[in-house]
Amino acid sequence: MKIGILITGHPPDTMMQGGLYDQYFARLLDGHGFTFEGWAVCDGTFPDGVDAADGWLITGSKHGAYEDHDWIPPLEAFIRTAHAARKPMIGVCFGHQIIAQAMGGRIEKFEGGWAVGATDYVLNGTTTTINAWHQDQVVAKPESAEVFASNAFCQYAGLFYGDLMWTIQPHPEYDADFIDGLIRTRGKGVVPDTLLDEASARLQAPTDRMDVAEMMAAFFKKERA
Repeated sequence: MKIGILITGHPPDTMMQGGLYDQYFARLLDGHGFTFEGWAVCDGTFPDGVDAADGWLITGSKHGAYEDHDWIPPLEAFIRTAHAARKPMIGVCFGHQIIAQAMGGRIEKFEGGWAVGATDYVLNGTTTTINAWHQDQVVAKPESAEVFASNAFCQYAGLFYGDLMWTIQPHPEYDADFIDGLIRTRGKGVVPDTLLDEASARLQAPTDRMDVAEMMAAFFKKERA
């Protein structure tokens, strides 16, 4: 099964040794028999159409889904076309948000502030720890979406749309080293120091990122009518 990855942002310049974000997901989903191809849609590079892959994944980004970028309207149109064509799609962080926006939800820079580092969610009824890095979040979900993950800070942390789209606000592709890098390169002066200190203190806390990876792989592989 070929997974097309729509890259909507890039890592900080000082953290490019891990590659672009498509490579983070290729490593996360390694061992499940997938092949991968990435398109940097944030740079204006789009696939020829939704049939260029068997399933699609939209990455995180430093950009806001509500911002005025030339590539956001065609990305929303791609999402709706893929949904109509019954192509399975996963969205993570910005991907979670842009899918919600494309399907009729609302995204805002959350007045409650930031979530950074190892964060606990109730996911399918079980407490699950995943690394987060966001202030924007879905504040009104699309009517077609159902919630599978949330916490007191982020009501709509995980959404699914029938058996075609599965999206999540935190970052299963981020390990402790990447969060440490974000604290150093993108956090200072932007995220309150108290939150950065708390995230640093939890860097070595175990996460359930590989359990979430198994959920993602199972979602792509499930049989659909």
